[in-house]
Amino acid sequence: MRQPLQVIVIPYRVVDDQLEFAIFHRASGSMWHFVSGGAEDEETPLQTARRELQEETGIGAGVTLFQLDSIASVPRTAFSGTDHWPADLYVVPEYSFAVDVGTRDIHLSEEHDRYAWLNFTRAHLTLTWDSNKVALWELNQRLRRGGDL
Repeated sequence: MRQPLQVIVIPYRVVDDQLEFAIFHRASGSMWHFVSGGAEDEETPLQTARRELQEETGIGAGVTLFQLDSIASVPRTAFSGTDHWPADLYVVPEYSFAVDVGTRDIHLSEEHDRYAWLNFTRAHLTLTWDSNKVALWELNQRLRRGGDL
């Protein structure tokens, strides 16, 4: 059962010393965003992120997800099938993760009709949601400064 917890996952890679970020186009609309989804049953944010990455990209085993500091709030009304949530719940936390996918191939689910590998500037300009832009900024800063994830 869908729980009031959302995640985004930012796949990234380094090609010829240049950072690239994978963004995804929703098949049912005009939105560009990162891998995203909600928790099922008793999943933790990390378990949710790992499952969503597998479902939406086909990438699972052998990668390490890193939780970013970026946490957003998404209005409850952005989700369907939430009648079982408490009536006084107004916003849902959205946790952000990053994953270096290296040379792994992305295999899209039916949820998306295409994806693009973009540098920071192009990805930032293309993304639909502010929460995705903030998480992208944080990840880009961490990677550019050589900090640990």
